[in-house]
Amino acid sequence: MTPREIVSYLDEYIIGQKEAKKRVAIALRNRYRRKQLDKELQDEVVPKNILMIGSTGVGKTEIARRMAKILGLPFIKVEASKYTEVGFVGRDVESMVRDLVNASIMLVKEEQKEKNQAAIHDYVIDKITQKLLPALPKGSPQNKQDEYKIAYDKKKKSVLEGKEDHLKIEIELPKKSIEFQEGNLPPEIVRIQESITKVFMSSNKESPKKEVTVAEAKEILKVEASEELLDMDSIRLEGLKRAEEDGIIFIDEIDKVAVSGNGSSRQDPSKEGVQRDLLPIVEGSSISTKYGQIKTDYILFIAAGAFHLSKPSDLIPELQGRFPLRVELNSLDEEILYQILTQPKNSLLKQYIALIKTEEVDLEFEDSAIRALAKLSQKANEKTEDIGARRLHTVLEKVLEEVSFKADEYKGQKFVINEEMVHQTLDDLIENTDVARYIL
Repeated sequence: MTPREIVSYLDEYIIGQKEAKKRVAIALRNRYRRKQLDKELQDEVVPKNILMIGSTGVGKTEIARRMAKILGLPFIKVEASKYTEVGFVGRDVESMVRDLVNASIMLVKEEQKEKNQAAIHDYVIDKITQKLLPALPKGSPQNKQDEYKIAYDKKKKSVLEGKEDHLKIEIELPKKSIEFQEGNLPPEIVRIQESITKVFMSSNKESPKKEVTVAEAKEILKVEASEELLDMDSIRLEGLKRAEEDGIIFIDEIDKVAVSGNGSSRQDPSKEGVQRDLLPIVEGSSISTKYGQIKTDYILFIAAGAFHLSKPSDLIPELQGRFPLRVELNSLDEEILYQILTQPKNSLLKQYIALIKTEEVDLEFEDSAIRALAKLSQKANEKTEDIGARRLHTVLEKVLEEVSFKADEYKGQKFVINEEMVHQTLDDLIENTDVARYIL
């Protein structure tokens, strides 16, 4: 997709923030451009990492997540505040790269499942048909074999059409594997754990059996079919390659590890330590994972933070230099909040209308009521903490509380939310700042 097409797609879901959308779209297009270069020059071109600055709820994470989703890229979001310097108790920063590799392999696996859907489906139908129609004894005469083949094809068609879904068959359930949390363990230890798991699995040769309906078996056997038909080695290799070449790591709350010059947090070694540990990963280094080595040179890093109590210049200079592109996201005013409620493809209002529709109630919002919701949300953001578009969730829940609770009473009716109702519910709450801090 061209940068213009990426921005056009993001506009369907996120209102405003044109500058941030453009920066991200260009960064993605540059990856495509890099792949068209000669190998020698390709190795020299590294992604230009982005630092997004803006208060919570203005769309920082949503821009990166939507963009990765449409392009099918390996993407993970992590919080800088959950990492600690090496030597402290907690997660070390290298684990974010391992998480990216896991996400990448899962992405490739799902793609392969999608491609092999027909083969997986055929495997499952064959397996069920064999259970319903036991095989002929070896050495059966040719005429019996011909008759069996006709009966088999007929039975298979019947299973395919769902005519046998009510019947019960006995199937082998997949063996439950022993799950180990990777955490901060070195990849070598993780591999040893997996080897131990395999020993336990192989020692228990008997697979658990269960009697289920044919309809249930169709779902259960998909796991077995995937294991049999998918080439896991090629999936791992492709997953590693994709993480290396196309991976995106979104580091949120980067401001929480910035050390302000006048604060006592200057004495907190873990904050500066996390930044120093981040440096080699963002700059480019080799990280060991249980699937093999991965170079982080071409991973795109997008960092984001509100920077209320600190400034981007409070980050250590070396780390600042690794995020050359900076973009400031705008705070949301009343008009933008109104557009967020009405314009996106799956806007909040559309979500609530669809939810209440499941109770056979037609929910309707008058335009004046939507304007009032936007205005009061903006007022609440000004009076208390500015939490951006997230305030709309709180305000809407408060206004729709009664219809949600008594939906069964309004069954088959139309329920209209008007301006008066919005003011009646919210005015007192927003005017009383102390109450607003707790409720809104």
